[in-house]
Amino acid sequence: METTDFFKDAFEYTYHFNQKLIQLFENEKEAIPEKSIQLLNHLINAQQIWNERILGEKPSIAVWEIRSLQTLKHSNQHNYNQSLSILKTIDLSRKIEYKNSTGSSFSNSVQEILFHIINHATYHRAQIATDLKTNGINPINTDYIFYKRK
Repeated sequence: METTDFFKDAFEYTYHFNQKLIQLFENEKEAIPEKSIQLLNHLINAQQIWNERILGEKPSIAVWEIRSLQTLKHSNQHNYNQSLSILKTIDLSRKIEYKNSTGSSFSNSVQEILFHIINHATYHRAQIATDLKTNGINPINTDYIFYKRK
């Protein structure tokens, strides 16, 4: 599998389960814990911020900003489309110079950043699953292999 094909598949997986989580949050509105709401916003906001950094744009949102579920749904779609566009148009070995949320400067390749986006989202979806279960809500199974069995 080519690297770009791997990333395309991984972004499809990320998009799919982000949308499923948004749908679960819509269905269970009143019962969703605040921590889960914060984490879902954070993982979608972070993908947007990383995409903007890759594109040389100033981040347009705070990493912990809370948005409506409808806005998150649209942002997740936009992030997915933008990530796929980055895969098609930007060399994965290209170095990106950026500042983190505290102002420290760093440099990473596009490939490293794209992998981080996917890994970061998976990590926080696991935290959301734990939080939901702790609060009596059945989490969805977001394991990659489960997704591939569909």
